[in-house]
Amino acid sequence: MHGIVLACGNSQLPMITQRDDVHVVPSRPGKDHVDPHLDAERLVVVGTDADLAAVALRLLRKEKLGSVTLGYVPVGDSPVAALWGLSTDPARALDIALNGDVDPVPFVRDDVGGVLMGLGVLSPVRGVGYSDADNVLRGQASRIECTPDPEGGLGLVVRIVNKRLLGSRVRESRPRAFQLGCLPTTAVLDGHKHPRPVDKWTWYRHTEDLRLVRGV
Repeated sequence: MHGIVLACGNSQLPMITQRDDVHVVPSRPGKDHVDPHLDAERLVVVGTDADLAAVALRLLRKEKLGSVTLGYVPVGDSPVAALWGLSTDPARALDIALNGDVDPVPFVRDDVGGVLMGLGVLSPVRGVGYSDADNVLRGQASRIECTPDPEGGLGLVVRIVNKRLLGSRVRESRPRAFQLGCLPTTAVLDGHKHPRPVDKWTWYRHTEDLRLVRGV
């Protein structure tokens, strides 16, 4: 299977960068580094979850979700790899990313123009939150976590976490969309901190799935 490999930032493993089909790009690459390759049938991202999200965002913006398959070779800790059962061994991950079968998975967006590939965290939180039409938060929470739903479902898994002296209390829901209005809080998306405090936030499942290579 032919594919183009994007080695992002400092994730330049010699076994990967010495290949002829590799393009070295910055961390969280933008349109100048991603868009020239969007005619490929398969793109493979070598990097962090934030790098993967940046490439997926370009697929969304250029309406390529239905035609471009996305493979991933995670470098370092990766909630995306844990969520979808991807190999973290670089050689095996690259082989699967280039040659594995496509497995459409829920594609999660937010209301400020971004996407969520693995784990989003809002912390700390004081406000009101809804999973679809259900009120799941009214008051305080230590943090709110969101991931795509690995079981498909409506699209999202949302966990409202309250820390206590003995462990934590977690309330989980699996909606299509989650909306929050709150006092200013911090958003961390796929390991990347949002540049400004936010007082409202929405995650929701996009109408198209992501064509992710999982090799399952």
